[in-house]
Amino acid sequence: MLLLAIDTSTTAITVGLHDGASVVAESTTLDARAHAEHLAPNIRAALASVGAEPGDVTDVVVGIGPGPFTGLRVGIVTGRTFAFALGLPVRGLTSLDAVAHEAWLGGRRGDLLVATDARRKEVYAAAYVLGDTRAERVSEPVVARAADLPAELRAYPAAGRGPSLYADALPTAVSPLDVSGGVLADLAARRLRETAPAPTGQLQWVEPGHGFDGLEPLYLRRPDAAPAPPSTKSTLG
Repeated sequence: MLLLAIDTSTTAITVGLHDGASVVAESTTLDARAHAEHLAPNIRAALASVGAEPGDVTDVVVGIGPGPFTGLRVGIVTGRTFAFALGLPVRGLTSLDAVAHEAWLGGRRGDLLVATDARRKEVYAAAYVLGDTRAERVSEPVVARAADLPAELRAYPAAGRGPSLYADALPTAVSPLDVSGGVLADLAARRLRETAPAPTGQLQWVEPGHGFDGLEPLYLRRPDAAPAPPSTKSTLG
């Protein structure tokens, strides 16, 4: 098995590879604007680091956001296209879950707010409880000004870039800042083990709703770009 994980919902344009036992590669570029330019080279770099070719990949997982429209679309379309070209299964995971999962892997327990940069002076945010066995999301992702989040949530330790951007509203910043492709791959592998254990010990994909979130992107608001209204000028001379 070789699972490819892709996420472009945050500043990190990131990919990871998981062989069913552990994360074997990750390639990440920090760039909030050039997702299309960096993603394909990062995929090639991750595969090359383990001596693999695209045809060696068996499964694809993509972060579905929430995230800014253009960057998020690049990751999801790339994952879908990669999987379609090779006839592979592809599934989606909420990107904020990967941030919480990394905090959990680092030993953090208790309440956590994940707040990533949504631009327009807003954050994408969701609340989690980090228990002994996992990070569990306890609120649906929202987009809002940090100061407009409920006071109870603003008092939580907060991961993501939101706390560094809006320290007055989110005073307790913790790691990580962005999604990690390797951590996203690890989260996918763990959910596979929990929901569909195979007698052979190999991981198996399951349908959305059993640990996965489908492939519908979480934009949470309309894109900045919109079609121009039709012209009222006559084209007749």
